[in-house]
Parts: sequence; C-alpha cells; structure tokens
Amino acid sequence: MKTLAIIGSGDLGQLIAYHALTDGHTNKVIFFDDFRKPGDKVLDCNVEGEIKDIEKYILNNKNTEAIIAIGYKHFDLREKLFNHLEKLIPFATIIHSSSFVDKSCKIGKGVFILPGCTLDKGVTIGNNVLLNTSCIVAHDSKIESHSFLAPGVCLAGFISIGQKCMLGIHTTVIDNIKICDNTITGGGAVVISDIVESGLYVGCPAKKIK
Repeated sequence: MKTLAIIGSGDLGQLIAYHALTDGHTNKVIFFDDFRKPGDKVLDCNVEGEIKDIEKYILNNKNTEAIIAIGYKHFDLREKLFNHLEKLIPFATIIHSSSFVDKSCKIGKGVFILPGCTLDKGVTIGNNVLLNTSCIVAHDSKIESHSFLAPGVCLAGFISIGQKCMLGIHTTVIDNIKICDNTITGGGAVVISDIVESGLYVGCPAKKIK
C-alpha cells in the first residue's frame, strides 16, 4: 500500500488524511507544509518538510503518491503546484468507497471524491479536482481541472464546468449548461443559462454580482 504525501496540513489536508486512512486507501500519511516544522505531528502523522521538499522525498521513496490539499481560495497556487509537479512525481486519486462512480467515467490525477457522491455514465473529471460530500454529476458532464464542488452540488446531464471553478453548497445546474473558467457560485444558486463571464453568481436564477 502506497504512502500518501499531502501538500498542505490545514483543514483540507486533515480531511483528506482522515478519509484516506479510515477508508483504507493508505496506511501511512505524511505532510509537506511551508508553515510547519519538519517533525511536527498532524493527526499523529509526520510533517516531513516544506512543499519544495516533496519532489526529493518521493524520488527517494518510490512507494509514495501525492495529493494537493490547498483550498479553493488559492486556486492559482493549486494549479501552479500541480502543473509543476505532475511530470515529476505520481499523484494519487482518492474516491471514497461510499461514492458511486460508473465504470465509463474518466477521472484525472490528484482527484479527491468525498463520501456519498454519484458520477453517472460518461462523466469526465479533470486533474486536481475536489468533489465534496453528496455531489451528483449526471451523465456526460465534464468538470475541468483544479475545480471544487461544495457539498450537495447537483449537475444535470451534458454540463461543462471550466477550470478553477468553485460551485457553492447545493448549487444546481440544469442540463446542457456551460460554465466558464474562474466562476464561483453562492450557496443554493440555480444556474439555468450559460455563464460566459468569470465572476461570482448567486440566487435563483443565478446572476452575477461581482
């Protein structure tokens, strides 16, 4: 069983560590974090060094995969780190055992899918994507790299979500919708038409407020 090296030891890193360990994806987690000291303990797991140290560590410890646990408020950093590291080190993909992912789905590298999600026929998930608890992604929809779906997001069929998008809790998107890169939706937003301009969208129907 591979060791999981988590980049970032804050709340998201601890959440990933918890599910990776308790759901049997790994029996050892280590952290790399610029704001902790080597030897620190997080959830009884070692901090091995700063983020810059992960490449050397994995090259010397072949049975290790990485995942990025830097949140949606730092999308540009998530993207930069992933694009730099993906050709240098292996990335894990963690799908909680309580989630249903149809065998026709295509799932990228560095993806974290929390409990209770459903991904139907022909869904495509890019790299470095997080799906929080109980998300539903209907048939033939696509989520591009580095995006986040908050708990309870529902996507109908034939939807396209761009890169570095954050769909807020219980956002609903009707079928055949395209949402452009760098879009954020507020909690409970209902998207009924294409979003072609980046920004924050709230309400029912969702409208841009900034």
